[in-house]
Amino acid sequence: MYKNLRDYIETLQSAGELIRIGTPVSSIYEIAEITDRQVKQPGGGKALLFENTDKGFAVLTNMMGSERRISLALGVERPEDITRSIDSLLRQVTTPKDSIYDKLKMLPLLTEVAKWFPKKLKRRGECQQVVLKGDDASLDILPILKSWGCDGGRFVTLPMVNTLDPYTGVRNVGMYRMQVFDNHTTGMHWHRHKTGARHYEGYKALGKPMPVSVAIGGDPAYTYAATAPMPDNLDEYLLAGFLRKRPVKLVKCITNDIYVPDDCDFVIEGYVDTSEPLAVEGDFGDHTGFYSLTDLYPRLHVTAITHRKDAVYPATVVGVPPQEDAYISIATERIFLAPIRLVMQPEIVDMTMPTAGTSHNIAVLSIHSRYAGQATKVTQGMWSAGQMMFNKYLVLTPATTDVRSSEQLSALIRGCNPAEAIIRGEGIYDVLDHATATNGYGGKIALDLTTVDVNNATVPTVTNLSLPEGVTADYSLVERWSTLLLFADNDQDVELAAIASQQGVKCNCIALFDSRAEGFDAEDLLWIAAANTDPRRDVMLHGGVITVDARAKVPGAEGNPARFPNVVTSTPDVIDLVDSRWNEYGIGEFIPSPSLKYRKLLLSDKAQW
Repeated sequence: MYKNLRDYIETLQSAGELIRIGTPVSSIYEIAEITDRQVKQPGGGKALLFENTDKGFAVLTNMMGSERRISLALGVERPEDITRSIDSLLRQVTTPKDSIYDKLKMLPLLTEVAKWFPKKLKRRGECQQVVLKGDDASLDILPILKSWGCDGGRFVTLPMVNTLDPYTGVRNVGMYRMQVFDNHTTGMHWHRHKTGARHYEGYKALGKPMPVSVAIGGDPAYTYAATAPMPDNLDEYLLAGFLRKRPVKLVKCITNDIYVPDDCDFVIEGYVDTSEPLAVEGDFGDHTGFYSLTDLYPRLHVTAITHRKDAVYPATVVGVPPQEDAYISIATERIFLAPIRLVMQPEIVDMTMPTAGTSHNIAVLSIHSRYAGQATKVTQGMWSAGQMMFNKYLVLTPATTDVRSSEQLSALIRGCNPAEAIIRGEGIYDVLDHATATNGYGGKIALDLTTVDVNNATVPTVTNLSLPEGVTADYSLVERWSTLLLFADNDQDVELAAIASQQGVKCNCIALFDSRAEGFDAEDLLWIAAANTDPRRDVMLHGGVITVDARAKVPGAEGNPARFPNVVTSTPDVIDLVDSRWNEYGIGEFIPSPSLKYRKLLLSDKAQW
């Protein structure tokens, strides 16, 4: 599809999707702040190529941060084309073959599929035009970003981490952030649920060092494949080959036996000493919009760095949504919808993961529902399926629903009976979830809206509301979303049950937020609510009203997490720097910093409360 990353950059340029910045910029804070302003523009703004950085290499950000660019990256006109392609492939493979002729018709398909498998080359790769080993293999040559004021250091944010199963030799390509500890070591932030962590435990059990090679850049299909929720032991480069419609060509690394894409821009080779104590990694302004706080992770020792002579360093900036990862999630929805329907849940018609849910906190499905309990069956299946096990809030709608239509969803919410619609559960959380007191485990809620008759819905109203001193109300979402918004201090004792039971409350939901969140729009409040709640503790049903305590949780209080993170924002000095240099960048009309809005939510001047 693309010969290399520069080929993709030229495509972005031709499509009007790229802004080149020739002004000298710093990889410490400045690039991230400029990128954050751009990605939050309508539709995701433009990709940014910083051609004059403090390390010499150009830096590309926001390269897949719009529906148009994620489509260009994956070689389609629109993300839906991927769904149709996979649906067609699966139908051909799974349709019964009753005759020799039917089976022979499969031969062209099998020939095509064979072309997608990665191929090993016997020569050095384009990614090895420059080879640095030993002391020369210094991470300091790379323009690795430090994005946010409370970040623990510089982080590689788009690494394709290649590891091998110590028992089978099967490759995994995952995307695990890497904090630079010094010029020759980084952290390896693979969560306990990830394949990289499983490989690490295997090498540790065998008492062996773990080889690791980190590829950066190349065809953007590789980068996407590393983010994809592939089943264990299925090769991510096979997915990339399917998306490219041609194989990924691989070359052997210089200091270990791992193979990486020939055309990538950089390769960081090294090993993890599995006998070594874990290292403190973090804090990091994460894709949840909050800091992921310090924890213990393995340490990568760098043995070599190789790169193309014309290498470009791709990076992503994560933080308060929307960011580039929101658009990558769109592709994931489309690519994995067909396999989910085929293998696990044939009832599913469509699926979306709203941006406010930061990939997995919120999912909305439309399903065929033919018998009692079918919605519960789908819910249980989704909460045990791959990365959907991290989902907190699931909404199930009738098959005819457009799951991306706020009009249709709000009508279903208005028409539902919460007491009948709620399906509760408990299960696995993403390790990054900060609301639960039991790390990696918490409550889950689904709303079964599949039988709602929107024609019989009553108009929600809230009248004669009596509130405790210090609590304020916002009625703006009552009529459309049947939701009353309340605001109070974090530590104020607010009896939501008493408020919900008042005679004048005729709505389905009451959501309580921090006073500092007053004035934020519905999208931001949904993000805050999904991030700050564990349904076991914070979501209750009082009569026919769902109450949600979406305030930041006082750390260490009974039932609360021991630590509670801050929202991710730039610091005032960085905001002022970019403001003062804006005209130098030559990137158009001034865009104010999004952080000015979100700094209102800060609980302290540190990464955590």
